[in-house]
Amino acid sequence: MLFLELVLCLVAALVSLVGTYLAIVEKDLLKAVVFSALQSTAYAFIYYLLMAPDIALVYIPVAVGLYPLLLVIAIRKCGRFEEV
Repeated sequence: MLFLELVLCLVAALVSLVGTYLAIVEKDLLKAVVFSALQSTAYAFIYYLLMAPDIALVYIPVAVGLYPLLLVIAIRKCGRFEEV
């Protein structure tokens, strides 16, 4: 059972790494927010696997819900695409 949890943590860590990279290189800011939310979801899953469900329950609404919502509102006011 411990091996399965370690493999799931590794997969979630790789998903968060890919999500972070894609959020950084994406020119469309709305897609970057979605990739950032994907990374945050992977972190919340890692917290849950590390037996910290209280942190995961707080992290999910803040990092996956509130933070992207505020960023989407800011993107609506500024512009969706990053200019080079």
